[in-house]
Amino acid sequence: MLRCVRSIFYFTEKKMAKTSAKKKVLENKTTSPQKKKKEVKLKYEDKSAGQPEMILIFERLKKLLKPYAKGVIKAYEATYGQINLVSHKPVEIAGRKREELWFVSALIQKGYVGLYYMPIYGYKELGKQIHPELMKCLKGKACFHIKKNDDELFKQIDEALALGYDAYKKMKWL
Repeated sequence: MLRCVRSIFYFTEKKMAKTSAKKKVLENKTTSPQKKKKEVKLKYEDKSAGQPEMILIFERLKKLLKPYAKGVIKAYEATYGQINLVSHKPVEIAGRKREELWFVSALIQKGYVGLYYMPIYGYKELGKQIHPELMKCLKGKACFHIKKNDDELFKQIDEALALGYDAYKKMKWL
């Protein structure tokens, strides 16, 4: 009997401690009204503060990409400095069926504009055909870091886009 009373006392004591803690939290919430923080979307222009050239580079890349948004390739633009070109033709690559295939994307990053060039994955010979100066901008497998607004570099990017588009056609992915 004594054991039963002790366990009931212990149980009620714990429960009371929990409820009093909850009451304190509720009191704190009601006595000090907290202002709701307004959610602010980060614009890519803000990411490149002090580097307004990134916006110019992105706009120039976007002009180069727009002509390829035809047929099965659709352009998807985000309002914050991003564009994606995606092919919606069902294809089979290495035995796997895919409903869509990405062609190229551009995205403003903090210190560069990322040009994500997917044809280089499926057509390995493409890396040898792209101009060496542009290949110096390649970081990783398919991401080119474009940091300067240079006419010669953009000419090379335009050539690489044409090569990639032709490679996709040759592989019958478009």
